[in-house]
Amino acid sequence: MKQREFEQRHEPLWQQLDNWLAGYQKSVARKADAPEGAPVFDDIPAAYRCLCQHLAVAKERQYTGSLVTRLNLLVMACHQRIYQQKSVSRNRWLDYLFAGFPRALRAQSRFVWLACALFLAPALVMGLGSYWNDALIYAVMSPEQVVQIESMYDPGNRVLGRERGSDSDLMMFGFYIKNNIGIAFQMFASGILFGLGSIFFLLFNGVFLGAIFGHITRVGFVSTFYPFVIGHGAFELTAIVFAGAAGLRLGHALVSPGNLSRRHALREAGHDAMKIMYGTFLMLVIAAFLEAFWSSSTEVSIAVKLAVGGCFWLLVIAYCCFAGRRDAPAALEGGR
Repeated sequence: MKQREFEQRHEPLWQQLDNWLAGYQKSVARKADAPEGAPVFDDIPAAYRCLCQHLAVAKERQYTGSLVTRLNLLVMACHQRIYQQKSVSRNRWLDYLFAGFPRALRAQSRFVWLACALFLAPALVMGLGSYWNDALIYAVMSPEQVVQIESMYDPGNRVLGRERGSDSDLMMFGFYIKNNIGIAFQMFASGILFGLGSIFFLLFNGVFLGAIFGHITRVGFVSTFYPFVIGHGAFELTAIVFAGAAGLRLGHALVSPGNLSRRHALREAGHDAMKIMYGTFLMLVIAAFLEAFWSSSTEVSIAVKLAVGGCFWLLVIAYCCFAGRRDAPAALEGGR
């Protein structure tokens, strides 16, 4: 291929990269209009690899120095830009963890408080009912499940909370991640049913956990149960509430879209909800790790577990209430 033909064939891609580097937000050429062999320009890494190939071909075929110099400069500029974007992406994740996530929670505080009420109210009622009436737990659990729950927190166990024949903390870590994230995603995704799905799962999980708390307290396994749950519960229980709040945000967009169409309102709500869900998934991973490797241990004293668990609760509350407040936009802190 002659140099002139080579330049004419690939000039559109080089020009698009020039425009991208200059900060222009020009639309991508459709596949039918793109030069043969060039990627559609919504994939910058692929375009960069194609450019590097063009530079190698130009050097191998000994095209003019001006063309080689142009392509070489373009390759270096793209490399620097892509590398900077990766650095910015990492910084954005750090900013999200230290500020963005708690800001998102406070921006959707009305849904967080509503989810909290829907979860805690039935848990409190069912917990007190199961404590006063030993038969009430059988309204939500089978006799086999009740026996299994009791065996998990028997003070005579060497390791607490273990079930399903798992013989290692690592296996339980994987089980807890799968179980916890499954519950959270179910609670979030069901919000698409005009919020009714999220409401149902918040109420159901509140009733279910309340029954367990009340029954275990009644049978006298307090010395093992509460030290077990207090540590990872700070992350797990709050994450369940946050997932429910994200689902309620989706449902609200469909029930009351305001001046927007339901489609656009749902898209905006999804953006807000995912700001919560990213942090929620991270909290559930932390909870699974603590539940498998810390909460289940019988070698740590009850006093230490209670003290550490209390610190975890204070840490989570302080993080949600105060993290990211410095220089936070008023719109984010004020809610909607």
